[in-house]
Amino acid sequence: MKSFPVAVQPYTIREALSKDYEGSLAKIAEIGYKGIELGRPPQGITVARQKQLLGELGLKVVGTHAGFDTLDFDVDAIADYLDEVDGGRYVAISLRFASREDVLEKAKKMNAAGEAFRKRGITFLYHNHDWEFEKFGGEYALDLLLRETDPALVQTELDTYWIKKGGEDPAAYLRKLKGRAPLLHIKDMEAGDERFFAEIGEGVLDFKEIAGVAEEIGVRWLVVEQDQSRRDPFESLRISYDNLKKLGIMEQ
Repeated sequence: MKSFPVAVQPYTIREALSKDYEGSLAKIAEIGYKGIELGRPPQGITVARQKQLLGELGLKVVGTHAGFDTLDFDVDAIADYLDEVDGGRYVAISLRFASREDVLEKAKKMNAAGEAFRKRGITFLYHNHDWEFEKFGGEYALDLLLRETDPALVQTELDTYWIKKGGEDPAAYLRKLKGRAPLLHIKDMEAGDERFFAEIGEGVLDFKEIAGVAEEIGVRWLVVEQDQSRRDPFESLRISYDNLKKLGIMEQ
């Protein structure tokens, strides 16, 4: 089985980052992660300082997010940031959808944004939650969005937990996305009706199967995220890291 480089989505440690930005990034690196999805630093820290710090810590910026539920963003400003921080060439967004017509309209706008990012050498990604598994006219919003966007312009950073919560098997759903899924968010789900977030390997998802499919479809980076945790978030990230090593999924 292929092993993957593994990054972190720092939403997991959002509270700690707001209190101690540099110290929190250092803790991520100390656990052993090699990549991070990151945007511009907070006020008082320059991108140059951010880049220096990441270099010292051995953390690579894999990509960034353009925002939530909006297509109103500055493509060039985001591209300029990735250029300055010497980051990966991926930008992801998430959207909400009110109707089939809303999906179709947003798909057109996503194609346009994807073309603008492509001109800057960046791949535009869609990141799902569970609401994209609502059906409009008998079809999942996510299926409709994927069909109506051009794979050359819009690729994916899907999320294993949210696929499962949306009612689908993550491995089976991902198998449809060969060549269209360079990044994959991985998170686990506790057993039981609450379906709470779990550390990788501590829940009900089969990550060996998911990793096998990730290899089939061309995933380049796995990105660990845990929206909420019953433990200290850094402890959760360490447990996920250790379990990925035990599973043989993570590149050493």
